[in-house]
Amino acid sequence: MRRLFWLAMGITIGALVVRKLSRAAEKLTPQGVAGALVEGLRDLADAIGEFGADVRAAASAREDELRSGTGLDAPLPERGAAELPGRHSAPPAQG
Repeated sequence: MRRLFWLAMGITIGALVVRKLSRAAEKLTPQGVAGALVEGLRDLADAIGEFGADVRAAASAREDELRSGTGLDAPLPERGAAELPGRHSAPPAQG
């Protein structure tokens, strides 16, 4: 009975080792390397996309801060109501 136990244990361990080695060897084949490369590039593209979205969100928030701070979003004055400094609507009287 004892020998049967050790035989079964050896077969089980051997099968597990063979499976692990087969998976490792499969990763080293050209298809395995290409698959890993494609997966890595996909992850990189996702990370770049997320970074771009974060940058756009931060730029939008900063633009809103700047616009509110400078008054660029204030309503425009009605036509004729705004005058440039140093200019008058009527020409000065000459005498």
